[in-house]
Amino acid sequence: MPQPKSRTLGAFMQISLDGYYCEPHGDMSFAHKPPGDTEWHQFVTGNASGGGVLLFGRTTYDMMAAWWPTPMAANAMPEVAARMNAMPKIVFSRTMRSADWSNTTLVKDDVVGTVRRMKDESGPDMAILGSGSIVTQLAGAGLINTFQIVVNPVALGAGKSLFSGLTHQLELVLTNTRVFRNGSVVLWYAPR
Repeated sequence: MPQPKSRTLGAFMQISLDGYYCEPHGDMSFAHKPPGDTEWHQFVTGNASGGGVLLFGRTTYDMMAAWWPTPMAANAMPEVAARMNAMPKIVFSRTMRSADWSNTTLVKDDVVGTVRRMKDESGPDMAILGSGSIVTQLAGAGLINTFQIVVNPVALGAGKSLFSGLTHQLELVLTNTRVFRNGSVVLWYAPR
């Protein structure tokens, strides 16, 4: 009898050319693309067309929850906004009291243990959007199956570095690439 398929976990991160996922004070606006960037928006729409469960840390969750439920988001990217609002979401935060964005579950502790249990259960695959500290914790525990890293053509000079705080070397294998006319490059990696 075949074994049930394990759930997979992917991470989608945007970084600067010098490896930061946000500026020193948490600003990630360097990664925003103009509304007229059709090639990029088609890519994002395709990425958002899959099912699954979205995982966030508090900072990224707060930004997403402030944007995707708005009429401006529905007007700018209707398909993506509809998917983001409908998908099940989990936010990891020790300090939040409630999570009010539709279909969100708040988990207050044990990020690694919670995700490990979820991967062992049947259900849809999972994706982390942004949330650098969550990515670092889960990558360090060997729980991320794929990394999709967008390198943006901007240098910040300082900020929060991707994988900052990782306690051991993380060896990855490049599985795919895509170059966009806007200068961004998407790199797909899997753990070695």
